[in-house]
Parts: sequence; C-alpha cells; structure tokens
Amino acid sequence: MKGLYGLGKVERKRLTQILRQSKGIITVKEAAEILGIKPSEVAKMLSRWSEKGWVSRISRGIYLPVPIEAQTPDISIEDSWAIAEKLFSPCYVGGWSAAEYWDLTDQIHRTFIILTEQKPRKRKITIRNIDFWLRTVTKKTMFGLKTVWRGQIKVAVSDPTRTIVDLMNDPMLGGGLRPTVEIFLNYMKSNHKDAKLLVDYAEKLGNGAVFKRLGFLMERIVPQEKEAIALCRARLTQGNAKLDPSIAARKLATKWKLWIPENWRQEAPVDKSVRNP
Repeated sequence: MKGLYGLGKVERKRLTQILRQSKGIITVKEAAEILGIKPSEVAKMLSRWSEKGWVSRISRGIYLPVPIEAQTPDISIEDSWAIAEKLFSPCYVGGWSAAEYWDLTDQIHRTFIILTEQKPRKRKITIRNIDFWLRTVTKKTMFGLKTVWRGQIKVAVSDPTRTIVDLMNDPMLGGGLRPTVEIFLNYMKSNHKDAKLLVDYAEKLGNGAVFKRLGFLMERIVPQEKEAIALCRARLTQGNAKLDPSIAARKLATKWKLWIPENWRQEAPVDKSVRNP
C-alpha cells in the first residue's frame, strides 16, 4: 500500500490491516475488534481518513474504502445488498427486489426493499443515490430466507415462496396489485412453485388476510390448485379484507371475505360471489 501518502506509518499499517479483514465495508465496531483498540479512538481515526480521502463515509459509523484509482472519495455504492446488511441487520431483501433476484419479474426497480427488525425513523432512506424502502418485521417472521454471498458478505433474501407470501401480506411490496399478480403468475409457472408451502408459510406468518388474497387469486388464476385453495378456505378468519389495501373497493367477494376494486372485475374472470355492498 505504498500509495497511502498523507498517512503516518502507524496509520498506514492500521488501514492496511482493516482493509484486509473488513470484507469491503468498514464499521467502527469491526475495525475496533480488528485493531484491538477502543471504538471511540477508531471513530476519530476513520473520520480523519475520510477527510484525507482514504475512506468514504456512507452512514454513521460505516465507511467504504476508496480505490486508489478513484478520482474522488465520493464514490458510488456498487452493492446495495451488502450495505443494507451492514445498516439494517437483522434484515432480509424482499418484495420486488427478491422477485427480481429469483427472476419472477422483468421490471427493474431502483429502490431496494429491505425488511428489518429495526424500527427506523424514516421508511425511505437514500444513501449515495441508492434508495432503500424499509419495512419493520418481527423476529418470529424471519423465516423462509436464503443466504447469498455479496462479495465476502452474507445477505439474507426471501426465498421465492416467502416472497409471494410477503406480497400477499402487502401488495405494495410488489409495486401494487397488478405487478404483484404478475409476479404471482410467474411463480406459479416456475420451478419454484410450491402451493402447499405457500399455505404453510401463510399460516406461519399469521395474517388472515393472506389466505383471503391467496385463495382468491388461486381460484381465479390457477383453479387447478384445488388442494391449496381448499386449505386457504379452511383458514379464513372473521372480517373482510381488501385485495389491495391501497385501492378503494366497493365490491365484495363474499366467498373469500375480500373487497376487490372495480377494475379487477373488468380485467379478470368474474367470480359469481362478487356482489354490491
């Protein structure tokens, strides 16, 4: 690292040691453990290095190394998943971001959906021109996840079936009703399809509205999944839910206790259980 001009001998040695062991993203806590010194001292040291352009601060206590060839320390984040893991852990990549990963949608979103056990003040955060949309989840709902490697960092992503259940729980995680239905269709046509696991995950999640949306969509779109549809019917809870909570609905599918928007009736096969309120 002879290119580390502007740093003293001790600082060069410390920075080199951190870069070798930090897996590409530097946190005050990890750097303190690597060097065996107090976090408060490390925080001041990283701040100095940031001013000199050797690391770039992306959030409080979190830095990225600046490549020697970079023209400016104001570099972009190459892997948002790894950054999310550092910032919002325990968390997982979900919604349309997971659907993209599993090839369940052709739509590309510049905002990354992160479901986290943290309770951030802001639900939408922008870091270096990368947008994160955060949703808080409980520890007991951290299931149905797969681990993927982003460089040297392990990141959790909802598996294909859990991704669908999350969209049934909140269609906005898929971008709204229409793209959510498209993702669901692609899932049912893919090798990932597991109708029984969908029901199992929905039961584990514990939101009755999921069974109403899932059963309704299955009956309309994949009526051959009779066993899974029957399992959904058997698990209906009291009260009515909306097919898409973000859209006004004046028609009720009494069979599924589900309010559906008018445009859905126009675009999809009509269910005889639909009636005016």
